[in-house]
Amino acid sequence: MPGFNYGNDQDDVYTPYRRVLVTGATGLLGRAVYKEFKNNDWDSLGCGYNRARPCFLKCNLLDEDAVRGVIQGFQPHVIVHCAAERRPDVVERHTEAAMNLNVHACTTLAKEAGSIFLIYISTDYVFDGRNPPYGENDAPNPLNLYGKSKLEGEREILRHCPGAAILRVPILFGEVEKVEESAVTVLWDRVQEGAESCTIEHCQQRFPTFTKDVARVCRNMAERALQDPSLRGIFHYSAKEQMTKYEIACAIADAFNLPSSHLIPLTEQPAGAGAQRPQNAQLECSRLELLGLSVESTPFKTAIKDSLWPFQHDKRWRQTVFH
Repeated sequence: MPGFNYGNDQDDVYTPYRRVLVTGATGLLGRAVYKEFKNNDWDSLGCGYNRARPCFLKCNLLDEDAVRGVIQGFQPHVIVHCAAERRPDVVERHTEAAMNLNVHACTTLAKEAGSIFLIYISTDYVFDGRNPPYGENDAPNPLNLYGKSKLEGEREILRHCPGAAILRVPILFGEVEKVEESAVTVLWDRVQEGAESCTIEHCQQRFPTFTKDVARVCRNMAERALQDPSLRGIFHYSAKEQMTKYEIACAIADAFNLPSSHLIPLTEQPAGAGAQRPQNAQLECSRLELLGLSVESTPFKTAIKDSLWPFQHDKRWRQTVFH
């Protein structure tokens, strides 16, 4: 792509022989995936669009010529496709734009990938949550448009790139640029309110999973695929700690030694609560484990401290902890 240097022209600069292209590299998961590969001897190229910054390439994944130019210019051995509209309520409100990113971009990328090993990040929301846990071969039945769009994205990936891998993951959290970036860290503000009581959903079971752990799994899969091209199909990865949003908020409070008595569990889903969510879409992850590609998930309290570290010096937090 004109105006972007894919490598370093200086002969004395070491360049790793393995190349990975990460889409959505400016997002929550994409940043972790990009960093994981880059820190482990991979020549890494990250692309984004609305939030593209100097160290990342701006690329419209709906533009076939642009995607083709990036792939032909960089010639990656592996592509990790993280770019997506991941917010179910936004998908319901802005369906066309979300379908373009969650489905049509998959078609474009898969067609251009050819024999490149492609990892597509999908979701536990492809399941209805009525009969967990869900294995890789269980029939999907998404309840909302987000889940339907990601399932259609899976099908497009495998239709046009049969050697690809689908990695389904649950609700994610990690090092955020703002707390609203994750449905887990967004609870930080409610935890800090302290003096004012607030209700938090206590119905649906979730398995909050650290982005650094998912990134390690992606690298494990990529490195295995370079040795064994038969690695393909659907995989699941999830942390094992099960919590409702109320329990997540209480765990955040406990991790930072903050009070949680102001948090009130809401045991009934309020009317007009947005897109329908599965009750319990727990993922069964034995395929990765049997292949030795899984990683032990980071304990929630350890990971949430890491994730919210930049926000710990918030004025309200200092007043509560130190006064």
